[in-house]
Amino acid sequence: MRSYRVEAMILAAGLAFTTVARAETMTRVQYKSAEERIESDGKAAKASCGALAGNAKDICVTEAKGNEQVAKAELMARYEPTAKHGKAARVARADATYAVSMEKCDDLAGNPKDVCVKEAKAAKVHAIADATARKEITDANVTAGKASAEASAKAAVIGAEARHAAAADKLASDYAVAKEKCDVLAGEPKDACVADAKARFGQN
Repeated sequence: MRSYRVEAMILAAGLAFTTVARAETMTRVQYKSAEERIESDGKAAKASCGALAGNAKDICVTEAKGNEQVAKAELMARYEPTAKHGKAARVARADATYAVSMEKCDDLAGNPKDVCVKEAKAAKVHAIADATARKEITDANVTAGKASAEASAKAAVIGAEARHAAAADKLASDYAVAKEKCDVLAGEPKDACVADAKARFGQN
């Protein structure tokens, strides 16, 4: 099972829109044509899951649905490259990855499943926190670019606050994962494990 940190790295890599891609001009006709291809590919992917059974089929269908939603969100981000649509694409990928991870956790039981669930949630928290911070910073910078030096200073403050909020959300989710892993212990070892997790992730 991949860790939530690896999942977060995959999210970041998958959502790195290039400057060239953002610079492309797409007509409405091209957009609709691309959207239809995505929907067609999605139907084909879901149909291919019919050969599977049990949780493997559930994972396949969830992955196919997620890929379709991500593709549509990324298409919109290319068609109208705004901070809002950029965030929507990142959130779509976070949601899709989370849904597939949760399905995979169903193959486990007991504490390993609990840890798997917490890791899946942590990966989603990381991705959405980054997406939110990025949008807020971009919006603030755009506003500052059109205004005065005072607005630029305010944008810097907003950026710092956004990064701080994202870091806090990540630490809280990381702590939840570490704490869940302590549940396999009991007594003093468990208490020590939880105390160490709180110290490492700044939780009081």
